[in-house]
Amino acid sequence: MAMAYQTILAVLMVITGSFNTLSVKYADKQIVPGSDGQPRHFNHPFMQSSFMFVGEMMCLLVFKVAFCYYNRRTDGSVDNNPLTKGSRTFNPTVLAIPALCDMLATTVMYIGLTMTYASSFQMLRGAVIVFTGIFSVAFLNRELGVREWSGISLVIVGLGIVGLSDIVTGNADHTSVNSVITGDLLIVCAQIISSVQMVVEEKFVSGLDIPPLQAVGWEGIFGFLGICLAIVPLNFIRAVPPFADNSRGTLEDTLDAFVQIGNSGYLLMAIVGITVSIAFFNFAGISITKELSATTRMILDSVRTILIWLFSLLFRWQAFHYLQLLGFAILLIGMCCYNNIIIPQSIRKIQYRLGRHRQPASDEVKVINTAADDVEETR
Repeated sequence: MAMAYQTILAVLMVITGSFNTLSVKYADKQIVPGSDGQPRHFNHPFMQSSFMFVGEMMCLLVFKVAFCYYNRRTDGSVDNNPLTKGSRTFNPTVLAIPALCDMLATTVMYIGLTMTYASSFQMLRGAVIVFTGIFSVAFLNRELGVREWSGISLVIVGLGIVGLSDIVTGNADHTSVNSVITGDLLIVCAQIISSVQMVVEEKFVSGLDIPPLQAVGWEGIFGFLGICLAIVPLNFIRAVPPFADNSRGTLEDTLDAFVQIGNSGYLLMAIVGITVSIAFFNFAGISITKELSATTRMILDSVRTILIWLFSLLFRWQAFHYLQLLGFAILLIGMCCYNNIIIPQSIRKIQYRLGRHRQPASDEVKVINTAADDVEETR
């Protein structure tokens, strides 16, 4: 039963995570008349971020319904069911800082996504390992060994190759190279904020055993309140393309966003997809980290990257370039080294067979490191 539940979580995370990124990019590509009647791309990353937090807030409603249902059964299932089990006596404000970090990081990444490719967006998020490793040393007093630093170095090399492939692909697609570079840099910078979120969650949240649906729901509430407060001044701050593309020429135009959504059924479908998929994705992601490990989540996130890349190539959202494949491969190897997955064990087995040293007993059947100190991104 537990294995079946974990399999469902894994499939749910890959499908909904891929669908979420593709829905955001699909919305960005829609050209719809706005409040002034002029057709424009849907360039509203702040509004997209708010819709994402609405989806997360829905998780809290589902949790409340599930809790009431299982609590009324009075058979103890409320403490054993995967949807409700965990500690429910905690201060929700402990999730406020991670939620605000999530809000900033997601919004910056969505801005970057409007300028670059969906596959690059997903690959460049691997930069979170670099900053999380550095911050864990600085603030969690963690010591990184040769394996971790080697992984970080490979990730940096992979990021550079992915960025180079975007420049080459941009030239081939007659896309603004400056825009693509800016988008890539914004996505990488957003990982600094995401890594702060990881460190804060590990230091203050990881030991609380909060039910996944409840954790996602409260982060959604704090994130939604934060983005709503931020959107108000953004409606009055002037900006130029590619950072803004609306009738008023401001960083955000809330009215224009709703007008565009109302003028296009395809755009509305994309927004609904963003809202619903992020709720399932975050629930599945947190549940996998809790039920299995953060490294398992990283593997599944890599599968998601491959699916997004294949979809982008199939529907001609971008052209294929071998450099992106090379960059992704090096990124993946670096993440595996950092998280002690497959590659380090394979190297030790080869060394053992060559007679260089004894093989550790713990590595006889171990493929994925389930150590609790592994840190990986949640979005």
